[in-house]
Amino acid sequence: MTRVPPRWVTPGRLTRVGTTPDYRFTLANERTFLAWIRTALALVGGGIAAERTHLAPRWLVVALLVCGAVVACRALWRWMRCELAIRLGRELPAAHFHTIVAVTVAAAALTGLVLALVPA
Repeated sequence: MTRVPPRWVTPGRLTRVGTTPDYRFTLANERTFLAWIRTALALVGGGIAAERTHLAPRWLVVALLVCGAVVACRALWRWMRCELAIRLGRELPAAHFHTIVAVTVAAAALTGLVLALVPA
């Protein structure tokens, strides 16, 4: 009998829920998690670089750093939800966050372009 897991499942407790899946699925889920972490690191690195070089307004630096933190937290949340679904043989949860990140990054790029083109 499979126990129903709590809403928040720590990575260590995931192994006690459901059945052990094919390792390829678990590793693919992990690779996706790591890709999101790279995105978060890029956002944080961009925010730190912009702050250090004084080339961007303070609000843009803060926005990049906050977005990096949100993406990192969301990456962990998504990884655990997908891992749980895989272990329980359920459908993977819908992924709407990709659209939010894409629009945010595009907006940041356009803002950077405008700032670069406007004479100082």
